Amino acid sequence: MQALMVNGQVRAFEVEPDTPLLWVLREQLGLTGTKYGCGVAQCGACTVHVDGVPTRSCVRPVSTLSAGEKIITIEGLSADSSHPIQKAWAALDVPQCGFCQSGMIMAAAALIQAKPKPTDVDIDAAMGNICRCGTYNRVRAAIKQAAGVSP
Repeated sequence: MQALMVNGQVRAFEVEPDTPLLWVLREQLGLTGTKYGCGVAQCGACTVHVDGVPTRSCVRPVSTLSAGEKIITIEGLSADSSHPIQKAWAALDVPQCGFCQSGMIMAAAALIQAKPKPTDVDIDAAMGNICRCGTYNRVRAAIKQAAGVSP
C-alpha cells in the first residue's frame, strides 16, 4: 500500500510503481478533474502541482513521489472556485469546450504564485498547455486579470 498527500489529505492506494500519477488520481482516488490528453507530457491537460511546481501527471510515475510531497489537483485548488485564476476564468468565459482548462488553470495558478505580476513573456514561457479551441487570448487576459495586471 502506498500513500500520498493529495489536496491536503493522506490518500492510500495500491498500484504498480510505474503507474503514472494521473491514473492514481483518476482511477484510484476518483479525482477526475485532471484530464488525460496526449500521454506524453505535451498538451498539459494533466497538469497538477507537486510541491507548488506544475507537473505533467501523465508521465510522472508514482514511484518518483514521496509521501511528504504535496500534490494539488484542480479539485484542491480551492473548495469553492474562489482562487483568483478560477474567478478570472469564469468572469472572462475562458473555456470553450473546457477539456484542457483544468490543466491550464493549474499552470496559470503556479505562474501567478511564482510571479505575482507576470509579463507577456512570463505568460508565454509558463503556459505551454495546448488548447484545441484556441482560447489563448482569453487565457492571457484571465491571467492578467487575476494578477491585477493591465491587459
